[in-house]
Amino acid sequence: MSHFAKVVDGIVEQVIVAEQDVINTGAFGDPAAWIQTSYNTYQNQHRFGGTALRGNYAGVGYTYDAVNDVFYPAKPYASWQLNTTTWSWTAPVARPEDGGAWAWNEQQQTWDSIPAIGQ
Repeated sequence: MSHFAKVVDGIVEQVIVAEQDVINTGAFGDPAAWIQTSYNTYQNQHRFGGTALRGNYAGVGYTYDAVNDVFYPAKPYASWQLNTTTWSWTAPVARPEDGGAWAWNEQQQTWDSIPAIGQ
């Protein structure tokens, strides 16, 4: 089975599991509105080393960029930029890689440490 995203005005409204021949029947509406997506594609990489399909597995609310033929999530913060290699959003400051929990602070443009429960 394959996964298909229903795209309306460039935004994913629904994702279903179906075969291409069923999509082509029009049973789910205009077949042209349904674009195949891969459950195994994330940040333009196939999780098992195969060929990535359309940047990311589509989710409801994702954008479908028809020019680049990719899906990517909604912009999480105004300051973040879209990385067109991975088709994911990047903060203007790299997240610390110390294994701790961090949350982006848009107002301060910093990563804030999230204390562990009980601390």
